[in-house]
Amino acid sequence: MTSTTSTWDAKKKRLDALKRPEQPFTICEDPEVRERRNRAKAAHQRATEVLADLPPEEEHRDLYEARVKETKTELAAAQKAFDAASVTLRFIALERQEYEDLVKKHPASEVEEAAGEDFALETFAPALISASSLDGMPVDYALHCLNTWSPADARGLWNAAWTIQHHQRTDLGKG
Repeated sequence: MTSTTSTWDAKKKRLDALKRPEQPFTICEDPEVRERRNRAKAAHQRATEVLADLPPEEEHRDLYEARVKETKTELAAAQKAFDAASVTLRFIALERQEYEDLVKKHPASEVEEAAGEDFALETFAPALISASSLDGMPVDYALHCLNTWSPADARGLWNAAWTIQHHQRTDLGKG
């Protein structure tokens, strides 16, 4: 076995073990709980940054460390409340051929084609959401969500399924 072959075999093994990208989509029914979590996250980040910027000989370092601990505790409580008030859906990138077959099943109308669309969004969106759902969301329920949720939430659901299909893990840079 040549060095090139063994190098390729090692790389091939790593490439074959790559998992397809996944994307979570979390929807929280309580805006106050979401805001509490966001405030707690920001407070903890600020406290952590302030502590990190302190010189080691800071006389009142223990007060800053206590503040970090306090904000960490509040963040944990806020996150627990957020998790209880939320539903997380998970989406996975489809294999290329599976994605292309799905696009072909939902061809764009003449009007959509003229607008530069590759597919009929009204039927493709729920089909893609369903096909990429790791939770087994049926097409009819995806359509239900797209039709009954607020425009922002429906767009967020679509974006979670759509963007994971276009998540790029490669780097074509120099080196």
